[in-house]
Amino acid sequence: MAERLHLDRFLPYLLSVTSNRVSDRIAQAYDALFGLSIPEWRLIALIAEHAPITQAQLGELSRMDKVTVSRAAIALTARGLLARAPNPGDRRSHHLTLTDAGRALYAEIAPKAMEWERRIFGRFDAHELRQFTDMLRRIDAAAQEDD
Repeated sequence: MAERLHLDRFLPYLLSVTSNRVSDRIAQAYDALFGLSIPEWRLIALIAEHAPITQAQLGELSRMDKVTVSRAAIALTARGLLARAPNPGDRRSHHLTLTDAGRALYAEIAPKAMEWERRIFGRFDAHELRQFTDMLRRIDAAAQEDD
């Protein structure tokens, strides 16, 4: 008889469910406080760290698909939070940067994001968090080996 799979002990399932639960909780706060979806917030945060950056680079960094990145970028541009400029290295793409309004929103949200992180992970000590972060990076690297 084949080995039986128990989802409540299957690590990929537990990782996915937990990730979804954390993301959903934070998404509710981003939406209620700032009117942002998770993809929109991720773009703002990544652009704040890496500007100027193309949509393709954002997709690579965030692991979001092209359509999700494109929709988020369009929405943020329409809200006046992102600026698009021609990419001299590739005329088919644009560099994205935060506008003054985008930088102001980021400055408002970043401390809230760190507060939410402390609320969720505050029951772990610094050593446990370093171990957990290291394990997540190793899991990510192992998953990339199959890409």
